[in-house]
Amino acid sequence: MGFWGISCILPALKLYWLGLKVLLNQLFCRPFTLPELPRQHGRVAIVTGGTRGIGYETARHMARLGAHVIIAGQNEVEGVSAVKRIYEENREATVEFEQLDLASLQSVRQFVQSFKRRGLPLDILVNNAGVMLVRESCTKDGFEHHFGVNYLGHFLLTLLLLDTLKHSGKRSSCSRVVNLSSSAHRAGEIRLDDLQNRHCYSPHAAYCQSKLALLLFSYHLQERLDRGGFPVNSYAVDPWMVDTSLYRHLTLPARLAQIAIARLLFRRPSQGASTVLYTALSPSLEGDGGGYWSNGHLEMTSPNTFDPQLQLRLWNVSCRLVGLQEHHQP
Repeated sequence: MGFWGISCILPALKLYWLGLKVLLNQLFCRPFTLPELPRQHGRVAIVTGGTRGIGYETARHMARLGAHVIIAGQNEVEGVSAVKRIYEENREATVEFEQLDLASLQSVRQFVQSFKRRGLPLDILVNNAGVMLVRESCTKDGFEHHFGVNYLGHFLLTLLLLDTLKHSGKRSSCSRVVNLSSSAHRAGEIRLDDLQNRHCYSPHAAYCQSKLALLLFSYHLQERLDRGGFPVNSYAVDPWMVDTSLYRHLTLPARLAQIAIARLLFRRPSQGASTVLYTALSPSLEGDGGGYWSNGHLEMTSPNTFDPQLQLRLWNVSCRLVGLQEHHQP
């Protein structure tokens, strides 16, 4: 096998090795129990990918606590169904669906424009939607699919909504941005000269890179918010391995194995949502923003995530790619 073949297979081996370690952790570590959270009346939350899985459980729980929840997703049929299920469970819920295609920067901008026209506050933004191990393909704007959907779409969405988040936050009750990253970031590598993975495409490398990029963004965003003294906190969350449709793009043998293993070892979507909800809503985190949270606890991340130059360079490149001013300030 040649050098390029090995370089394309290596990310897969790294990712599956990480997955094995996570499964072992899940086997011996009790799931995080979400503490009782305060009512959320008057607060507005946007949850991307909230039609199913972790996103749905996040939206459902927030609506149960009285928040006005906007589920942002691509599939209108699934969105209407999700809203209906939440409403049937709680007739007093305030929940709605708005179309958002993270594979289209135009769709992201239209979603933000539509939201801002309503004059609503924004207290919580959960960047949950994502894809995993899709075949080599591009978004509508020509970006590699994992990088475009998992990272760039959320990058643009967050920065366009940041002024609303800042104005909605208070010193005693900061607005919050929650980015769903993954332990897969540990196998990720940011190649600023090949962010689209055109040199040697590997869906495993592309997925890991997108989750690393989200983590670098989350850290750098918090640093900028702290520097400006803004009442917004930025968190990254690893939900561990959860039995959702994220794995639907696996090859057939891998998918069959995943289905069998998931029944025994994977967390349920409601368990995967627990740390997301904790970082989004818990008063105990007030004034203590940022960090990477896993199973209800702060965790250290790979050394490259703390590289300020890498964070800044990725931020500036991302701004150029989505058409924002290069040194866009929060």
